[in-house]
Amino acid sequence: MMQRHMPLGYKIVDGKVIIDEEKVDVIKKIFEEYHKGSSLHAIAKELTNAGFLNANNKPNWNHGSVGKILQNIKYVGDDFYPQMIDKETFESVQKRRKKKEQELGRTLQPNSMKNQSLYSNKLVCGECGDVYRKYIEHAGRPSEKSNWKCKRYIYQNRVHCRNLFLTEKDIEDTFLSAINKILSRKWMLDKGRKKEPPRITLEIRRLEERIKELEYEEHFSSKELSELIFKRAKAYYSIAKIDDYDYNTEKIKKLLAEKEQLTEFDEDISINIINQIVIYKDGRILVEFINGITMEEDHEKIREDE
Repeated sequence: MMQRHMPLGYKIVDGKVIIDEEKVDVIKKIFEEYHKGSSLHAIAKELTNAGFLNANNKPNWNHGSVGKILQNIKYVGDDFYPQMIDKETFESVQKRRKKKEQELGRTLQPNSMKNQSLYSNKLVCGECGDVYRKYIEHAGRPSEKSNWKCKRYIYQNRVHCRNLFLTEKDIEDTFLSAINKILSRKWMLDKGRKKEPPRITLEIRRLEERIKELEYEEHFSSKELSELIFKRAKAYYSIAKIDDYDYNTEKIKKLLAEKEQLTEFDEDISINIINQIVIYKDGRILVEFINGITMEEDHEKIREDE
């Protein structure tokens, strides 16, 4: 599994999630700066200029990558993730973000912190790559209704993304269907996973070639050789994968132990074993579990089965 599945600021050591001391400062800085009043764009620009590395180990930040960190409740801590941000700061940040959304003309349905974590962090638009948000129409009226839509459905008062609208029932039924498929195919959780070697970049190839040249010429004590070896180590680290497949598979097994087919949506199981669901305009929905296993669902079929 690629490192993107592990929130920035954490890493796995001996099968346990711990705080990554090399990355924790950037997480705290993002929350502190936003809490003090800085905008997402200003924070992203400052991080980029300062050379802070993002989740892909690149010093390139934008308002979207900063926003995703600010909405990730895992930083408050739970049974698996140690606390990095105190709850008071996190809640204050969410209130400010909600206020900014309203100022931008987006009306969001107020949700509990847990509900926001369950849906907002897990629904992804397969057409434009943005997240889904809950929008309420005719608030306070008998005709009030809500739907989950791509965040870029309306942008700057124009329709930008025409992906599917989902009701909460659609979402819950999608989670339920995917989990029941895993329950009926538990053998998948016992199947070993082939480990893929890291993909060698052009930069690494060039470094390797130059290092071999210097070694062939026996320049073992040269300053250039020591610098190149250090650069090679950094380059390999930047493409390294966190092999947390076994850890996350065991987590799924424990939560589904002694479970048969679920007859109703289980929020606790869903939030802990499903990484994200990707929605496409043609009705396909890909449900990705935390260990990388994916199940494909059909939006229309799910509705027919209701």
